[in-house]
Amino acid sequence: MERAIFKTLDNWKLSANRKPLILNGARQVGKTWTLKEFGVRAYRDLVYVNCDNNPALNDVFWDYDTTRLLRAFSALSNKRIEPGKTLIVLDEIQENPKALTSLKYFCENAPDYHIAAAGSLLGVEMHQGSGFPVGKVDELYLYPMTFREFLKAVNETVLLDILSNRQWDVLKSVRSKCIELLRQYYYTGGMPEVVKCYVQTHDLIEVRKIQNRILSQYRMDFGKHIPTGMIPKVSMVWDAIPSQLSRENKKFIYSTIKKGARAKDYEDAIQWLINAGLVYKVNRVNKILQPLKFYEDITSFKLFVNDLGLLGAMADVPAKSILLGTNVFTEYKGAFTEQYVAQQLIASGNKPFYYTNEKSTVEIDFIIQTDTIHPIEVKAEENLRSKSLKTIVDNHDGLTGWRFSMADYREQEWLVNVPLYAIEDWVEECE
Repeated sequence: MERAIFKTLDNWKLSANRKPLILNGARQVGKTWTLKEFGVRAYRDLVYVNCDNNPALNDVFWDYDTTRLLRAFSALSNKRIEPGKTLIVLDEIQENPKALTSLKYFCENAPDYHIAAAGSLLGVEMHQGSGFPVGKVDELYLYPMTFREFLKAVNETVLLDILSNRQWDVLKSVRSKCIELLRQYYYTGGMPEVVKCYVQTHDLIEVRKIQNRILSQYRMDFGKHIPTGMIPKVSMVWDAIPSQLSRENKKFIYSTIKKGARAKDYEDAIQWLINAGLVYKVNRVNKILQPLKFYEDITSFKLFVNDLGLLGAMADVPAKSILLGTNVFTEYKGAFTEQYVAQQLIASGNKPFYYTNEKSTVEIDFIIQTDTIHPIEVKAEENLRSKSLKTIVDNHDGLTGWRFSMADYREQEWLVNVPLYAIEDWVEECE
């Protein structure tokens, strides 16, 4: 499968200021496969070292002599290691703190060697401040596959060209096909193993089995990494997200977890899920001015899970509800569509906020900042009424609203309507 991050990895390889790389991300998003595939594509040789449950490494990382370490990697792999021609991959690096610290010494003493590490976000976060090679590594983040990556996986190359070239009139003629593919993505989501299974077999039952297995593995991580007394709180927050997103107002409400619950009771649980890469937190802003970060209200937020397909599995939504008809776009209060948009925005490198006016009913689903501010309204159907967005644009000079909906592309004086299946290319082009 083709991942967009390969282009960024190519740039890393060619950079004159290249440092050892940490490819971070939640479990099961494809970090190991991506680095191995990159090694095969871009280098003559790949040396792979797994740091998880590998007793042999206890005799390797007893000091940080890079010459000796390189010799050990060569012995373990039975391969010659040459600068610029060999990619060394240290997998599950969070499981060996000394391996993580060694990246500092590779940066300082062996900069000509190309070394990349894969690590779960939670594990790497745990080592911050305790031997973490601050300033001595490049870091990239890998997300679940986006809709565009899904289209590549199902070999929709012509449609990808139409989207990237913004051929809006042509896109109208294949609108039904686009909606059908979007429904498929709503069901599979972007976990690479799930997408691979769907592409190869189209077995919907097996797809859901894999999604549920990933969710079970996440719960196993709860027991592995969380203090025993905190596990119930993390589980309660995690389990509450589907119902939170199915409400009209998707602001996270603590009392829906447990009667009388307060922020101080669950803040650490939410932060753990964020650190693990399992949820995305979208904070409110109380003003629509640059820079948005100055007006962030961290006490009001929405929580989204890391993958659309996993959301469907968590909520046990039947395949027919997603794949047949258009109900998925209108039911569940637009939960799937807002999750989808959040996921695409974040994977595109944007930090979304949302906006509500405490003194009125004005609410904007997302706001991002590139060269300017873009207020975004999400519509799960073809309903083109945008009262809140119109109010915001009228009250802020120089703003043009974006509406992501099932309607065709349309430009108005104050608004651009972009089809949901085209938002990734649209946002990327506008950055």
